[in-house]
Amino acid sequence: MPKLSVIIIAKNESENIAECIKSASFANEVIVLDSGSSDNTVPLAKKLGAKVFNRPWKGYGQHKNMAIQLAKHEWIFSLDADERISPALKQEILKVINRPGFNVYDVPRRSLFVSRFIKHSGWQPDRTKRLFKKGSAKFSEHHVHEHLESKYEIGHLLQPLIHYSYRDFETVLKKINVYSSLGARDLKRKGKKGSLKKAILHALWAFIRTYIVRFGFLDGREGLMLAISVAEGTYYRYIKLIYLK
Repeated sequence: MPKLSVIIIAKNESENIAECIKSASFANEVIVLDSGSSDNTVPLAKKLGAKVFNRPWKGYGQHKNMAIQLAKHEWIFSLDADERISPALKQEILKVINRPGFNVYDVPRRSLFVSRFIKHSGWQPDRTKRLFKKGSAKFSEHHVHEHLESKYEIGHLLQPLIHYSYRDFETVLKKINVYSSLGARDLKRKGKKGSLKKAILHALWAFIRTYIVRFGFLDGREGLMLAISVAEGTYYRYIKLIYLK
């Protein structure tokens, strides 16, 4: 029987880590790679039977690649702390690793924005590569929005991964700040330059694309709030790029 490792990277995720690990408890091992949590993330993870390791933070992509190296089994599923493997997805994962047709699979993701699971706004369909044979894929080393890279053809799972991405507006504001800083670093690495004009124009287009082109208006008031937050994050990313040294 093929065996499965679930890898989770975490820092100060005590509000999420228990439910995340429970959703992955069917795996042969659950690995939590921590990066210096100061809350109860580590004790909670150990209590639930996860294998916990600690490494200095190197960025999302590099940290996930470290977790891959720690995994012992043939199949790996990468799970974020604010995500949950649904019961239906669990059954589908077990089915495909026992009769695999591909080395790498993506999965649809349903994401929460404050009080609504978003169906439009560029969040659906939201397919993300997560299940793979060890050695078949690795994560890009972007500071943010890292993704699995593979030379293999991608299979498609049908059941959803549940993503509690923005539970409240404190989280929205925190992520706008963090992701815009990391995004600015990625832009600088690509040789891009920031300016006030670029910040305004990119932010305006981000709002139009999210709310109109991608039908965010069909997501009600949350669709409007999401479009505004996407525009804000884009604006700050290009403003921070101006001052990034």
